[in-house]
Amino acid sequence: MYETILETVKWLKGRMPNSPETAIILGTGLGQLASEICVEMEIPYAEIPHFPITTVDGHAGKLIFGSLGGKEILAMDGRFHYYEGYSMKEVTFPIRVMKELGIKTLYLTNASGGVNPSFRIGDIMIITDHINNMPENPLHGENIPQGPRFPDMGHAYDPDLIDLADAIAVEQGIKVRHGVYVATQGPCYETPAEYRMYAQWGGDAVGMSTVPEVIVARHVDIRCFGVSIITDLGGHGQVMKVTHEDVQKAANEAQPRVAAIMRAMIERS
Repeated sequence: MYETILETVKWLKGRMPNSPETAIILGTGLGQLASEICVEMEIPYAEIPHFPITTVDGHAGKLIFGSLGGKEILAMDGRFHYYEGYSMKEVTFPIRVMKELGIKTLYLTNASGGVNPSFRIGDIMIITDHINNMPENPLHGENIPQGPRFPDMGHAYDPDLIDLADAIAVEQGIKVRHGVYVATQGPCYETPAEYRMYAQWGGDAVGMSTVPEVIVARHVDIRCFGVSIITDLGGHGQVMKVTHEDVQKAANEAQPRVAAIMRAMIERS
């Protein structure tokens, strides 16, 4: 697999207009954040050797090179999911490519269901930790020579970046929450009993992405900052019918606040 990674890296390096050290992954309904980027080049995933192709509405499926907050960045406008039928190694393939391209910091966004009873639709939750409830770990199998066999996950989400986000949120008058993100394989939304179980585990929000990417990013020593937009509620008697369209709508409405925080973070970090 490492040879495949290097082939993709070589192909991209021959086309990249800059050399970013910061990357962003834009999740469901968050593609409009791409409008905040001063774009220099866009490459559809379908054109990139060995890259999967996203199949989910709200994921444009392109790699963006440009600038944000005065810094050169690489952005994934749309991610890959286990429920699409990809293996975990395929889901996290772009992270390993990022490492070889020189990425040092990764910002991840997602839409998630609120487990914490105090959460409301549209809340922004800074991820402080996660619970991996997916059926496969992306590090299973032969250890790819980019990181240790047993990577530490004590600070999967960088404490300094979390502190920076909190300070910026206070400055800009943006309310943020902190919480633990529970990752499930999907694609169905959770039952009321599952929401109650995740709450008992210590989860605050639940979704179908992000954790595999963070595991691999930490394996290759890329520091991570994650944020969830609470797009539906399912815990503590708040069970409601959920559609993908509703999730996208709630995420779209919260995007300007997420963009403001992340733009300032990238500028200062």
